[in-house]
Amino acid sequence: MGKIAVCPGSFDPVTNGHLDVVRRGLSLFDKVIVAIARNGTKDPLFTIEERLEMLHESFRDMPGVQVDSFDGLLVDYVVKRQADAILRGLRAVSDFEYEFQMALMNRKLNRNIQTVFLMTGLRWIYISSSIIKEAARFGGNTRGMVPDIVCEKLKEKFGTSQR
Repeated sequence: MGKIAVCPGSFDPVTNGHLDVVRRGLSLFDKVIVAIARNGTKDPLFTIEERLEMLHESFRDMPGVQVDSFDGLLVDYVVKRQADAILRGLRAVSDFEYEFQMALMNRKLNRNIQTVFLMTGLRWIYISSSIIKEAARFGGNTRGMVPDIVCEKLKEKFGTSQR
């Protein structure tokens, strides 16, 4: 079966930084499952179905990537999918503190699951889903920072033409 990693997130929306981390994760793992965490505490811009569609389109040319969504604890999902690790991307030191806490909690919940961190490529280090949504909301051009399907979906959501 090979080594499997789960790359969890809200992916609201997916960015080129996410794609970069997953692409590089494929050099370490035979399969990466990109999994949308259904988190009731967040108010996402895109529905689960829309995010799944954007993820499927964004990763269609990447063999070894599977797209899914899950409820509940991440460690339970990782076990269910028979994965070996959690794959997370880091942009800056500010990401590290939160991600480190999550990794420690996941390790406490299940000592058999490892967390692997990859630094986002320098050209994507400033990009986050929140920043992308904010720029798009006011008509900013997000091309080149997100997959083409995301640009189109952002235009539809906000009814803007990107400059």
